[in-house]
Amino acid sequence: MPHPTRTPIYTPDRRTSDQSLLKKYMDWLFIKKGLYFRDYDDLWDWSVTDLEDFWESIWQFFDVQSHTPYNQVIYRPTNADMIGTEWFVGATVNYAEHIFRHKTSQRPAIVFASERSVERGQRLSALSWDELERQVVAVSTWLRQQGVGVGDRVVAVLPNIPEAVVAFLATNAIGAVWSSCSPDFGTASVVDRFQQIEPKVLIAADGYTYNGKPIDKTDAMRELRLSLPSLQRVVWVPFLDVENRLERSVLWHDVLETAAPDELDFEPVPFNHPIWVLYSSGTTGKPKAITHSVGGCLLEHLKVLTLHQDVRVGERYFWYSTTGWMMWNFAVGSMLVGATLVLYEGAAGYPDLNILWNLAEAGRVNHFGGGAAYYLACLRAGISPRNTLSLSQLRSIGSTGSPLPSEGFQWIYESVKPNVWLISFSGGTDVCSGFVGGNPMLPVYEGEIQCRLLGCKVDAFDANAQPVRNELGEMVILEPMPSMPIFFWNDPGNERYRSSYFAEYPGIWRHGDFIRITERNGVIIYGRSDATLNRDGVRIGTAEIYSAVESLPDVADSLVIGLEQPGGKYFMPLFVVLRDGTTLTDDLVKQIKQTLRNQFSPRHVPDAVYQISEVPYTISGKKLETPVKKILSGMDASLATSRDTLRNPASLDQFTEFVLERKS
Repeated sequence: MPHPTRTPIYTPDRRTSDQSLLKKYMDWLFIKKGLYFRDYDDLWDWSVTDLEDFWESIWQFFDVQSHTPYNQVIYRPTNADMIGTEWFVGATVNYAEHIFRHKTSQRPAIVFASERSVERGQRLSALSWDELERQVVAVSTWLRQQGVGVGDRVVAVLPNIPEAVVAFLATNAIGAVWSSCSPDFGTASVVDRFQQIEPKVLIAADGYTYNGKPIDKTDAMRELRLSLPSLQRVVWVPFLDVENRLERSVLWHDVLETAAPDELDFEPVPFNHPIWVLYSSGTTGKPKAITHSVGGCLLEHLKVLTLHQDVRVGERYFWYSTTGWMMWNFAVGSMLVGATLVLYEGAAGYPDLNILWNLAEAGRVNHFGGGAAYYLACLRAGISPRNTLSLSQLRSIGSTGSPLPSEGFQWIYESVKPNVWLISFSGGTDVCSGFVGGNPMLPVYEGEIQCRLLGCKVDAFDANAQPVRNELGEMVILEPMPSMPIFFWNDPGNERYRSSYFAEYPGIWRHGDFIRITERNGVIIYGRSDATLNRDGVRIGTAEIYSAVESLPDVADSLVIGLEQPGGKYFMPLFVVLRDGTTLTDDLVKQIKQTLRNQFSPRHVPDAVYQISEVPYTISGKKLETPVKKILSGMDASLATSRDTLRNPASLDQFTEFVLERKS
């Protein structure tokens, strides 16, 4: 990933910039608060310096409804520590209540499609706001009848279907705590997550579809139920087969028939009350049960979706995800700002990679989101949606999950839509949002994220913990945010919480990404810092290697690892997956090395190149750099990572064999 270009690939016109919701917020600050900001950088400086006034302005601008007034915007037990920070002390709110503020008969609440519906020619179905409310009232009433109350946990193993949204809203409406996993997770992986939080109710589907195949999960859900002794009831969602039913379970349809009041009864909870539990990937140990607050996620989602993604009332918002990724929770948040949520259940590449672009056209999607890996797959497959689709409604394309390289930016503008706004967005499960992302008032440059988000005091530290500009550095956050975890579940003394973010720099959040803040105050992410390459004292981001190597026509995927050797030596092997029918020749190795040398430096050139069948990925689509490094360093693969957290666990075997071959 070379230095950013000086010519933008996209520039918003004056009308787009002036009519953006971010500009509306800046005007509101001037009119209501007497605060004038020359530009976004000026506004950002204020937002991370005067935290109390900034976050109170977000509360006021969005007219957040509290059942009791707050008496303090920020309470910090000590200024030297972010853990324990409380926000809007005294306020009582409800996330679902704010979603239903946008109830209307003018547009649907949810639009849905799946592999199964596409195969049947049904394409899209819609759920009205009235029907959504009816279902949420019924489910919340049933949960209360089962004794589920404030603070109790409701967990789900569901595909990305409307029932999942209904179940979350019902759980949140009564003040209970939500947690979900995707049905493509291994059973042991789900058990590792849900056992920590001792749920009362499990809502489970009999299976899901992927690549045209129905995948039955009945036996897995039976095993899961036996592994969760705290469970009192199981709700069964027959997604694949209406005749199939887990014994001693309650059918979803029967829950929906629960006699219930005509209107929703929202339970107000303290601002800092848990809303949901998300989980770390679990590739290097037991998954961390990351717990967020109702109010923190409410404010953060309102801020990002409105000011940084410009999502408006009545627009349609889609982000390809599963219920096991934080982007599902974030996408549901689009309903907070009055958007219609668009869902898709199934594989992004079945029957081909055009399926999601066809959904965007048929669903009149205004904001389309997906993982960087999806866009790169489209690029390598040579598809060009703009040749067959108008995508006239499409305003923005979002990318997250891993760094989107320059060629990904180019493909979107050349092959999807030349005047679309590309939002490269990065944050994580840690905050259920982003730290850096889009700005409707700024241009877009290839390979570069537009800005640090309001209220996110992001900086880059060098090896001496000093801030640097236009140089590679460790990504840190210097001030607390409302959507940072309130705690990790079952973590006495916040030991895991503290060791996860604050061990390197006491009182400062180390996120684990390797970044460069450019002269424009944009941000380029170079990959995880714990997988950073360090040759001759120079740190190299792995994303740079992948960007260059995977641009070659014969290379489909790659993984680079840096290994410290005895005597201060360093060994950097590059593993490549080649396209069908291609083998690794001396000429191709030379081409790979020359490409890296030409684009970057001799330090980027690997010591050796090896061909593998596939790169190991987590279920959420991240390359498994650190566990592979551990395996190559001699650790047993079973100790390096949990195979249940992987999309393709058998891919680890080739690295174990690699170690054995090098020893022989």
